Amino acid sequence: MISVTNLTKFHGLHRILNAVSLTVNQGEVTALIGPSGGGKSTLLRCINGLETFQSGEVDVVGHKLAGGKPHDPKSLQKLRQKVGMVFQQFHLFPHMTALENVMSGPRYALGKSRAEAEPLARKLLELVGLKEKADSKPANLSGGQQQRVAIARTLAVQPVAILFDEPTSALDPAMATEVLAVMRDLAAEGQTMIVVTHDMDFAERATVVHLMKAGEIAQSGPPADVLKESK
Repeated sequence: MISVTNLTKFHGLHRILNAVSLTVNQGEVTALIGPSGGGKSTLLRCINGLETFQSGEVDVVGHKLAGGKPHDPKSLQKLRQKVGMVFQQFHLFPHMTALENVMSGPRYALGKSRAEAEPLARKLLELVGLKEKADSKPANLSGGQQQRVAIARTLAVQPVAILFDEPTSALDPAMATEVLAVMRDLAAEGQTMIVVTHDMDFAERATVVHLMKAGEIAQSGPPADVLKESK
């Protein structure tokens, strides 16, 4: 479903990613772990086309991004309709209610009417446990609730895969538990995910774990094997 081949990225003269390759199959939960500055978040941003790279290739269900040149806007749009992203910060639209935030993707990216988008948005808010918060604006939601709205918003465009960039790092433990519970439910339902995380309990439940250090994948394999070696 997702294939990254020999992806190399520089910031100036500093190499951030060095010939990184990985594959993610349908229904897999792939965890990226490792020290800060290892290139995990940059890799996610390259997969979603938020950053260009000097060489290599990203392929998401046939939609390809190549290194060494600017990304074509039409190719980016098609890719982002297939792969969603949830960030450390929630990036909700502050002037919109939770319901309007969740509807924003289908309405403005997919061109659906409010009548078409609203039933799915309400269903997704219920899925993440926020049915009663549909009319609340972000300022009136806790951090954990805002992140759950962000997850629902990503699900609203029905992506084949979701990229999570340390989705609980800005949350206190109680709020993080709320968000991780939603992510575990999605994984149990077969949602394909790549998750940058420092939460080893979540990583233990992944399908595959990649340990990244200094812009390279130092080790890959089942969680029990990789986490044992990384301790």
